[in-house]
Amino acid sequence: MEYNEEAEYLMLSGIQHFQFCKRQWALIHIEQQWEENVKTIEGQYLHRNADQPFIREKRGEKLIVRAMPVKSNDLGITGVCDVVEFIKDEQGVEIQGAEGKFVAYPVEYKRGKPKVNDADILQLTAQAICLEEMLLCEIDKGFLFYNEIKHRVEIILTREYKDKVRFIVKEMQEYYKRRYTPKVKTGSFCKNCSLQNICLPLLMNKRSVKSYIEGKVYE
Repeated sequence: MEYNEEAEYLMLSGIQHFQFCKRQWALIHIEQQWEENVKTIEGQYLHRNADQPFIREKRGEKLIVRAMPVKSNDLGITGVCDVVEFIKDEQGVEIQGAEGKFVAYPVEYKRGKPKVNDADILQLTAQAICLEEMLLCEIDKGFLFYNEIKHRVEIILTREYKDKVRFIVKEMQEYYKRRYTPKVKTGSFCKNCSLQNICLPLLMNKRSVKSYIEGKVYE
């Protein structure tokens, strides 16, 4: 399926939310609820340097583009790459406004350290899929820079990762079309969630967010 209307597109960054907790993703992306915590504020501060739209920086054979908008018509997702590094390579593709051919590598900035799950990798992979579609090329690797360890990690973007992204995005699209918010499933991850006060894990085992809010309104 190909998506043509921008309104139908989901945020690429939602893949990470969806992997962390499908309910959290739905509260943010379907119900439009959000609440700041220390981690989200730290994340925004970290991205400040990377998110300078359309700024190009040339370093020898490398062209660095910050805050590059990307999208996939095939998957129906859109977002912004923190940084895309274009390296001169005769096996690459032409880039508008630059001489020669380049291969592209997405670079994503994260506030913490490498995770035990693959949420960060899948977000990076989704960026690569968008770039592949936009540039008509193949991207086999990218990088995750973790602020806590002050180090970038090279990620090989395998076919398995790309297939997993497509499967996840398909599920996200199905939830979004149905406006479906999953019920609460509590776990240790709840204490790190920025939506604790909205989701109310313990209370929501018995009551939905909607019914709780309505109860407060009419008290």
